[in-house]
Amino acid sequence: MPRIGYRGPNYHDRVPVPPPEVHTWIACTEHVLDVAIASEWVGRPDCGAVALFSGLVRDHAEGVTGVTHIEYEAFTEQVMVRLEALAAEARQRWSDIGRILLWHRIGTVRLGESSVVVAVSTPHRGSAFESARFLIDGLKATVPIWKKEFWNGGSEWARGSQHIVEPGDLPAEHAGVTP
Repeated sequence: MPRIGYRGPNYHDRVPVPPPEVHTWIACTEHVLDVAIASEWVGRPDCGAVALFSGLVRDHAEGVTGVTHIEYEAFTEQVMVRLEALAAEARQRWSDIGRILLWHRIGTVRLGESSVVVAVSTPHRGSAFESARFLIDGLKATVPIWKKEFWNGGSEWARGSQHIVEPGDLPAEHAGVTP
C-alpha cells in the first residue's frame, strides 16, 4: 500500500512527503507534479489563504506553434541550495508565511503537464499572493534550470534566458521577471 500523500505509480515515489512539522517542501524531479497534493499539503489550520501557481507546457512559444513538449536541464548541485535560499528569503520578507512549496520538473514534460508548482499559505490573501509572485519570479531568476522547446520539425533553447542572481538581490515587491 502506498504511503499517504502518494498518487499512482508516476507520482513522487522518490520524493517523500515531508512530515507535519516541516513547513517547506522543495523538489526537483522527473516525476509528474500533482497540483492537488501541493494544494492539500500547503494548507494549515492557522492560514486562511493559499496561493498556488502551476506553470503548464503550452502548445506555442515565442514565434513558434505546434510545441509538443519541453525538456528541462538543471545544474542539480545548485538547484536545491538555491530553492532553499529563495524560500528563506521569502520567509524573511513575509514573516506570516505558514508553508512554502517549490517544485520543478526536469527531463521531458509533455503538453499540458505542470513544469513548475509554487504554493504558499499565509493567514491572509495579500501576503499569499505577494509571496507566491515573489517565489515564482524568484525561481525563474535565481535557479539554474533551462528549458528546450520541441515542436513539429524542430527544437530550440528557450529565448529570454536570464542571468542567475542571488535571492537577496531580488526587488522588494517581487522578483520583477516578466513572463
